[in-house]
Amino acid sequence: MEKIVYAGTTNSSFEQGSHDLLKLAEIRVSTKQVERVCHRIGKERLAERERDVSAYEELPLLERKAAPAGVAIPTTAHVAVVGCDGGRLQILDRQGQAIETEEAEADDGRSGKHWREDKIGLLMMMASAEAASDPCPEIPPSFVDPARILKLARELKTKTAAREEAAKESSSPEASLEALTNSALDPAMDPKPTWTPPKVLEKRMVGSRVRWPDFGPILAQAAWSWGFFATPRKAFIADGSDNNWTIWRRHFSSFEPILDFIHALSYVFASAMAARPFADGWRTYQEWIGWTWTGDVAQVIEALRSRQAELGEPLPEDGETHPRQVVSRSLSYLENHQSQMKYAAYRRVGLPITSSYVESAVKQFNQRVKGTEKFWSERGAEAMLQLRADHLSDHAPLAEFWQSRQEKQTGQRPYRMAS
Repeated sequence: MEKIVYAGTTNSSFEQGSHDLLKLAEIRVSTKQVERVCHRIGKERLAERERDVSAYEELPLLERKAAPAGVAIPTTAHVAVVGCDGGRLQILDRQGQAIETEEAEADDGRSGKHWREDKIGLLMMMASAEAASDPCPEIPPSFVDPARILKLARELKTKTAAREEAAKESSSPEASLEALTNSALDPAMDPKPTWTPPKVLEKRMVGSRVRWPDFGPILAQAAWSWGFFATPRKAFIADGSDNNWTIWRRHFSSFEPILDFIHALSYVFASAMAARPFADGWRTYQEWIGWTWTGDVAQVIEALRSRQAELGEPLPEDGETHPRQVVSRSLSYLENHQSQMKYAAYRRVGLPITSSYVESAVKQFNQRVKGTEKFWSERGAEAMLQLRADHLSDHAPLAEFWQSRQEKQTGQRPYRMAS
């Protein structure tokens, strides 16, 4: 069963898992049987998760904010980081056994009637050192390279369109986004490297199709079980989605909130270029992104207010790409997240400033569950998301599960009477 679950979880489909079992393990298992075993074991893992989350929620508040018994508290050299984001998959539940989700996406001819959102959480233990001052006060050249920034802006636009449209399989823009972000923050890419981002020591993942309010406790329990709430340095990093920051307020308010720098950059770039020739817009972008890098977002906001006054307030007939709309959206975005953009302070205390790790995690889930030809039932999707999270987590939770499951076996096969 362990081999079957591994093949069904790590391959792109149950069919491919069946082929690999025959070719590599010389075990003949039909595609349908691979699917059934994965759903069965995924259901058992979900029962364990529900039990753990319920037990966590029953704890007194003080115990929820401390490390559980037997878990070592990370040292001051460690940083506990939590992030979350949404992915996409297709749901076609012929049995009508839908789990409770908040979206009711209509078939409007644009989003596709089967596309739904899954929720992905990433927990990372990182290592970094604190400094007396900002170790990188000047923005890296990579972030003021026109070719790189134009490509990055296109990737972010593609990613946003893929989320909104979700009607056809994307070309994995998350992979390019992660590569661009990592290269931009790689000291080897700059002539005078002065700062190295925190190093990932271990990561754990969570995946589910439940409502965002129900996903928060799942992510919080996973963080608590690892001793995150007792860690001296801890951060919550995400893009500007309200769902992400609602989870932060309700479950991770003791974590330093950090808005992904790359998403902030995309708004600054778009507003700087709005209704300007490229040369003029680029000079404005360089000034504004320099302020953003140092955490002086107030100057950017003031400049955007002046720019809005020049262009005027958005009119009802203005399209989404109209300069007035672009500047207005950017201004609102920065105003709403100003308190989460203290990037110089974050670098000084050794915290990450980009959510590219979370983007990468979403892509890793997408490799198994997302596709124009892939349709899931609600329960099948939930089971696979759990197994996929288990597989992608460094602490290998399935190894403990299989051992525990074997010890609990009685040797008797249970039978159920037909209802």
